[in-house]
Amino acid sequence: MAREVDVLIIGAGTAGLSALGHVRKSTDNFLIINDGPYGTTCARIGCMPSKLLIEAADVFHKRHLYNEMGFNLNGTVEVDGKAVLERVRRIRDNFVSHVRMATDSLGEKSISGRAKVLAPDLVEVNGEQIKTKALIIATGSTPVIPGPWKKFGDRVVTSTTLFEIEDLPKTMAVVGLGAIGLEMAQSFSRLGVKVTGFDALNTLGGITDPQVAASAVSVLEKEFPIHLESMVSLEEDGPDRIRVISNNESVSVDKVLVSVGRRPNTDDLRLENLGVPLNKAGIPEFNENTMQVADLPVFIAGDVNTRIPLLSEAADDGHIAGYNSTQGMNHQFCRRTFLGIVFTHPNIAATGKKYSDLNLEETVIGSMDYTKQSRAITAARNHGLLRVYAEKSSGKLIGAEMAVPDGEHLAHTLSWAIQRELTVFEVLELNFYHPVTEEGLRAALRSAAAKIEEGKSGPEVPLCHTLPTE
Repeated sequence: MAREVDVLIIGAGTAGLSALGHVRKSTDNFLIINDGPYGTTCARIGCMPSKLLIEAADVFHKRHLYNEMGFNLNGTVEVDGKAVLERVRRIRDNFVSHVRMATDSLGEKSISGRAKVLAPDLVEVNGEQIKTKALIIATGSTPVIPGPWKKFGDRVVTSTTLFEIEDLPKTMAVVGLGAIGLEMAQSFSRLGVKVTGFDALNTLGGITDPQVAASAVSVLEKEFPIHLESMVSLEEDGPDRIRVISNNESVSVDKVLVSVGRRPNTDDLRLENLGVPLNKAGIPEFNENTMQVADLPVFIAGDVNTRIPLLSEAADDGHIAGYNSTQGMNHQFCRRTFLGIVFTHPNIAATGKKYSDLNLEETVIGSMDYTKQSRAITAARNHGLLRVYAEKSSGKLIGAEMAVPDGEHLAHTLSWAIQRELTVFEVLELNFYHPVTEEGLRAALRSAAAKIEEGKSGPEVPLCHTLPTE
């Protein structure tokens, strides 16, 4: 006889654990199943270990500013690659241990094994069948490696295996310059690795605004070669090296980091047994405001649904799925304003609508060239471009793309303004201290405001009331 539970969660990553947090508030009769390592992608192999490496690289890279700032460096500073990577793993493992505390205390309510969906309300794991009133699928995703490249063994790495290497290689190619690929390309380059970057697109870091993309490339290619619109093939180049061939470019390297996308973890999950159509990625259609699949008691959350592969989005997916799985009805949740950040220097960030989403005839664009931004000049990091997008008719902020210093903070400020549906004029009424990089944002907003029809703007200092005249 099958065990019966109120909610069954498949996957103990960010989305699954976020769902669990809500489920536990309503019922003790739940079960979570996980196949493979426990701990979120972010903590184990994603945002946290990558940021540890970025910070180490940034510290070492700042030696280039010594002469500019008037310092004389006597002697040399060398990178101990093994020590750098050991620190990354040590602190990474501490992050993972904190995440695992959420599942380690569950006892029999947590099962390690590969789940198989037999029906919308029936799952099998380790030979046991479990009947559930609600099912949450949160199995995450896995980096893609083109099939022919697998023969190169550990000379080809992904974000899953990158942080397990014992020492920094002397040379590396990075194929795919999205967020992770670009962050790691710059970090390894700053640590002394000879890096070459390749991408099939004519942009990098997910930028869709051509002016921002051009600005970002001009800054980053000063640190390592970047080859865009490049289709790559790999060949043996002796027993320990790989030759990367692209168009007319050829480079021999020790390691190749492949960062060309991720695929949902659905192998052997048997989602076809849900009884609804699956798309080309093998995923059922779902409502992103409820996370519900069709009219079934099934919810799909996090990277597995291929919607937006970001931790913040996965967490929100999990919260929504967990809440609705224990309620008598499906609540429609408003999704937060999109926010994406690439932690390169300068930061690449986007919020709200991207350039590729705009109707340019109905949009005004305000720009700020950060080569001229005073606070950025004082820190010798004056480079990059900020572009903000607003409705031409109303002045309402709708989006932004940027590659600028402190972009991670500027993008947050803009995302809050966009979610609150503020106009450029309303944001300009808010306080901007001097001297800060946010003054560059004010310049971009002023640039946009000047392009909006007359009569929409007023004084930037908020007007309380007008005193009567004599």
